[in-house]
Amino acid sequence: MLGLMQDYPLLTHTILDHAALNHGEREMVTRGVEGPVRRTSLADIRTRSLKVAKALELEGVKLGDRIGTMAWNTERHVETWFGIMGNGAIYHTLNPRLFAEQLGYIVNHAEDKIIFVDLTFVPILEALRDKFPTVRKYVVLTDAEHMPDTALPNAVAYEDWIGAVDDDFEWKSFDENTAAGLCYTSGTTGNPKGVLYSHRSNVLHGLMVNQPDVFGLKSEDVIMAVVPMFHANAWALTFAVPAAGAKMVMPGAGMDGASIYELLDSEKVNSTAAVPTVWLGLMQYLEETGKKLPYLEKVVVGGAACPPMMIRKFELDYGVEVIHGWGMTEMSPLGTTGKMKNATSHLDQEARLKLKEKQGRTPYLVEMKVVDDAGDELPRDGQSSGHLLVKGPCISKGYFRLDEKTLTDDGWFDTGDIANIDPLGYMQITDRDKDVIKSGGEWISSIDIENTAVGCEGVAEAAVIGLPHPKWTERPLLIVVRNPGSEVDAETVLAYLDGKIAKWWMPNDVVFVDEIPHTATGKIQKMDLREQFRDFEFSN
Repeated sequence: MLGLMQDYPLLTHTILDHAALNHGEREMVTRGVEGPVRRTSLADIRTRSLKVAKALELEGVKLGDRIGTMAWNTERHVETWFGIMGNGAIYHTLNPRLFAEQLGYIVNHAEDKIIFVDLTFVPILEALRDKFPTVRKYVVLTDAEHMPDTALPNAVAYEDWIGAVDDDFEWKSFDENTAAGLCYTSGTTGNPKGVLYSHRSNVLHGLMVNQPDVFGLKSEDVIMAVVPMFHANAWALTFAVPAAGAKMVMPGAGMDGASIYELLDSEKVNSTAAVPTVWLGLMQYLEETGKKLPYLEKVVVGGAACPPMMIRKFELDYGVEVIHGWGMTEMSPLGTTGKMKNATSHLDQEARLKLKEKQGRTPYLVEMKVVDDAGDELPRDGQSSGHLLVKGPCISKGYFRLDEKTLTDDGWFDTGDIANIDPLGYMQITDRDKDVIKSGGEWISSIDIENTAVGCEGVAEAAVIGLPHPKWTERPLLIVVRNPGSEVDAETVLAYLDGKIAKWWMPNDVVFVDEIPHTATGKIQKMDLREQFRDFEFSN
């Protein structure tokens, strides 16, 4: 027997309809790429998104067509997303930090028909324009006054493009499992792989993010979405914020500490989210100027492990709650957040800060377990580390146009991470499967060593790789980038680590470099480091 409930498909445009009807006056504030701050409303966002959808239809865009976007977080970028999805097409986020070869591959693999591009990134696409046979038009996200003299074929200014149509358009209707978005992983080996989100998964993920023990957004909130929309859906904030009716602040291209602080302060932002490198820039600015964060209440840190010193600075020096998050492009991307719960209420401040260093616990709609090499589930004791597997309605079951098995026989996705889960459900990543250091039959967590090392004065960034050792099979090498002007040496760094990590985890050596290689999403390229130091020999 089936229930007698209405058939109401979970389509992303229903979020925007709700926001415009019930919170239409709520602002979306953008630092424009052209310079000035622009202000609009959720009602206006919906009107302009309808224009985008209508203009796309006039361009001949059909259900399932892929439409590229290479843009900062702005109100125009949001409008393109909802317009693309409302037309039945698929937004395809292009990460401008990818190598040219990778960009060429994903545009052609996706067969993008049109690309929306911000002024900043026009030169990138101009250099590649001859390599994109399927792209027939470029819409530059600006107005006629700022439209560049570009070599992009069939280029038009966005404001002129949508100005040529009205908003008399009815959102297309289709099955909720219809594809809505496409984001390619920036893998360290091989070609990027496309993760294809559905309308259903995007809506569910937005609702999941708005659970009180995740981001917990509400209509009174002012949230700044610092994490880029080309980084796995901006962690679902593009959907979660309008669903809650909150005010949304978009930083555009201003990602430095001073620019971030200016918007946090002037717009009275109480919630925000970004990767650790952004918050390091903000903290440096705060320390240089002596300024505080009077309005900020909580900050979500993800994309890479949050250094313990960052958690402490935010919470103890600035009174800002840190929510440590973890996820993957394949998970839409949220997997866990480190919110405290009733069972942790008895913990003192030090114990709570220590618990926040873990990646956190799953919200409803994410299942998680850790298994050994044989696939047997390991106990949730906070000690037993193994392969981290996940399952849920917002988690990928395959890659776009790739015929390869991605799930276990019983339907779990292997994240490629090594982790443990404690009795309270808090998960901690100890390493990537391919990066784990196996020394004398035991695993060493490179991530823990890195996070501890960056707390040493004078250390700007740290990376740990395992290198061959005649006695122990592998031992850790610590690679450090100094802060400008710092003369910190190996002895100082090792002395700082002493007592903070297990003795048998202590790096056998420390080397200093000017720069550590990163992927397009900011993750350390350990494959490149292993190649760089392949001839390195430990002295002991």
